Amino acid sequence: MNPVHAMTSEMTSETFLPPIEKPEGLMMKLVYRMSRRQYGKVLTPLKVFAARLPVGFGKFYGKISQLDKKLELPAETAMLVREQVARTNVCLFCIDIGRSFTIQAKMNQAKFDALEQYATSPLFSEGERALLDYVTELTRDKKADPEKFARLAAHYSPRAICEILWLVATEHVYNMTNIGLNIHSDMLCDIARSRK
Repeated sequence: MNPVHAMTSEMTSETFLPPIEKPEGLMMKLVYRMSRRQYGKVLTPLKVFAARLPVGFGKFYGKISQLDKKLELPAETAMLVREQVARTNVCLFCIDIGRSFTIQAKMNQAKFDALEQYATSPLFSEGERALLDYVTELTRDKKADPEKFARLAAHYSPRAICEILWLVATEHVYNMTNIGLNIHSDMLCDIARSRK
C-alpha cells in the first residue's frame, strides 16, 4: 500500500476550512484552470488556503519554485530533503505531491520507498545518510548537532549546505500551511503513475 494512502486512512480528511470551489478574481480562476490542466483537478491547498488570500501570497509560493530551479544540488537530492522534511512533519499533501514529482521525473522510486530505512538501506550513500540525519534532526528537534553538521560538511560544499537549509526552511512553509488547515493527500501519486 502507498504510504500516503496508509497515513491518510488513519486521519480525518475534512479540511478545517471548507474548500472554495468557485474563486473570485480572474487570476485565481486562471490558477484553478492551470491546476485542472496539470493535475486533472484543483489542488486542495489552492481551494482552502490560496483562494482566501491576495494573489501575492500565491506568487510567493511560485517564487519558491522559481528559486528552486537555481539550486545546484542534484534534483534527486533536493527531493530527498523535501520528502524527509514532509515525512518528519507528517504533511500528507507534501509527501504526496513531492512523490508525484519524483515519479514524473523518473527518479529512483526504490530509494524513495526506502526513505524510512535510509540509515540501513544500501540504496543510500554515506553522504545521503549524513544529509538525512541532519535534515531529520533539524526538522524534528529544531536544532543542529555539531557532529551531524560536521558529517554533513564532509560530503557537501558550503553552497550545497545553504541550499539544503533553503529546502528545509521552504518545505516547512508548505508543511505548516497544509497541516494547519488539515489538508491531506490529493492522491497525486496515483495521477502521476497513471500518466507514465
